[in-house]
Amino acid sequence: MPYKPKDILKKYYAIGEVAAMFGVATSLVRFWESEFDSISPQKSKTGLRQYTQDDIDNIRLVYHLVKEKGLTLQGAKEALRHNKKKLKDNMTMLESLKKIKGFLVELKQSLPSE
Repeated sequence: MPYKPKDILKKYYAIGEVAAMFGVATSLVRFWESEFDSISPQKSKTGLRQYTQDDIDNIRLVYHLVKEKGLTLQGAKEALRHNKKKLKDNMTMLESLKKIKGFLVELKQSLPSE
């Protein structure tokens, strides 16, 4: 099986990078930041937002609730308030399953066809 390099994780991400990860506008990321206390990026001396992996995980959770599950902002806030740990655990499991599926699809494609 060919070598597959690991993704390099950065310590800080710019707002444009974060928006590109989710396919949304930077204005939406800023809006979610104002609506959800769990999204609180550091700001540089020049005022640029610096998102950590923890911020990105929280944005992923909000994205999942609002964009994929179709909850309203108020519904997403309620869900996070009542069972954030369970939601994070489910998201982690979903991400792991997606990676496994991707690996299996890649493995299947590399097998010789009969």
